[in-house]
Amino acid sequence: MGFNFRKSINLGGGLKLNLGKKSVGISAGVKGARVSVNSKGRKSATLGIPGTGISYTKTSTKKRKPK
Repeated sequence: MGFNFRKSINLGGGLKLNLGKKSVGISAGVKGARVSVNSKGRKSATLGIPGTGISYTKTSTKKRKPK
């Protein structure tokens, strides 16, 4: 079992600062809709129905340049 670390800090106004073992990210949104980006270039958008546990997430990653 691997070690993991994650901390989310609410900055107010729908903003959150997300701290992890390998990256830092920021997310913004309202109940049911949120967009996020992290220090590794990963971007995601999440839409959900509050109170149901049903959600959809679309994620894109930073494209790597070929060597």
